[in-house]
Amino acid sequence: MRMRQRMRWWKVLGLAGLAGVAATGVVVARAERRRRAYTPEEIRDRLRERHAKASSS
Repeated sequence: MRMRQRMRWWKVLGLAGLAGVAATGVVVARAERRRRAYTPEEIRDRLRERHAKASSS
């Protein structure tokens, strides 16, 4: 009985790890989609703003 319970815990931990990896992949994919949604002009404008802020500090 004890061995079955231990094996069950390993299964639960394995499934939790798998769920964590899948959730991380979703977060990364969502961030990538958001990043790619900018036009080149928007990216240039944002970089110029960031450069101006950094230069003024």
